[in-house]
Amino acid sequence: MPGMKSLSVADWVALGTFALIALEMALIRAGLVRGHFGWRDTLASVAMRAGNYASNLPLAGAVVAVFAFLHEYRLFDISPASPWAWVALVVLDDLACYVFHRASHERRFWWAAHVNHHSSQEYNLSTAVRQTWTGVLVGTWAPWFPLALLGFPPWMILVQSGISLLYQYWIHTEAIRRMPAWFEYLFNTPSNHRVHHAVNPRYLDRNYAGTFMVWDRLFGTFVAERDDDAPRYGLVDNIGTFNPVRIAFHEWAAIARDVGRARSLREALAYVLGPPGWRPDGKGWTARNIRRLASSPE
Repeated sequence: MPGMKSLSVADWVALGTFALIALEMALIRAGLVRGHFGWRDTLASVAMRAGNYASNLPLAGAVVAVFAFLHEYRLFDISPASPWAWVALVVLDDLACYVFHRASHERRFWWAAHVNHHSSQEYNLSTAVRQTWTGVLVGTWAPWFPLALLGFPPWMILVQSGISLLYQYWIHTEAIRRMPAWFEYLFNTPSNHRVHHAVNPRYLDRNYAGTFMVWDRLFGTFVAERDDDAPRYGLVDNIGTFNPVRIAFHEWAAIARDVGRARSLREALAYVLGPPGWRPDGKGWTARNIRRLASSPE
């Protein structure tokens, strides 16, 4: 077809992404696979993706410039022609993903940028495209900058990060119940990631994996999905809106309100850098408090 050859890899990926969303919706509606979707929720997720592109593009040059600057002071010359360089990068990229993802749940400043991805009460492929508008502003790329200092060329880092994000797309579904046991153990899967998106007390702030489950198992944040505790999706306190602007900025507005009523600088900093749900009396709806209350005898 005329013009089709001019499409970039990114264009093809975007087209494939939305084609799979449409296919999953059709299969759900036909009752052929498990899952739920709502049109307003799906459109909100698509709008969040559009805003993600619009907010990231103006800052992309600055991110690349930082990578290039750091690479000038690299410790080693790492060749992209080496298969072992790619193996090392896959591992280090995934560790960086785990570190930032965990910080994005356990510290409110970064949670404010990430919360929109968890704001849907549905769990399907459209949830995967519900992305932040403020991620670059809070330093999304910071854990990857040391890789440039080590000596990985910036384009290698960006390519591998893109591959990792592409992998994480397919795990946002209820259509796939379980993968083979060995795969579930080693890799992030729909089952493992459903846990991550759930607000059930046992599942809160668990399974931060990008591709490999090794980091969660190593650092004690892994929890397996249980058939007797079906995941419930969304936020601890759902925002009840499909307005993409409110989805993108509601937590930033909440932080501003809390800081405005803080009684000291220390309290204001805790509202920003403490765990989501933190309150001065220690009784806020943090993940730790929710799990503690859920495990307490009545």
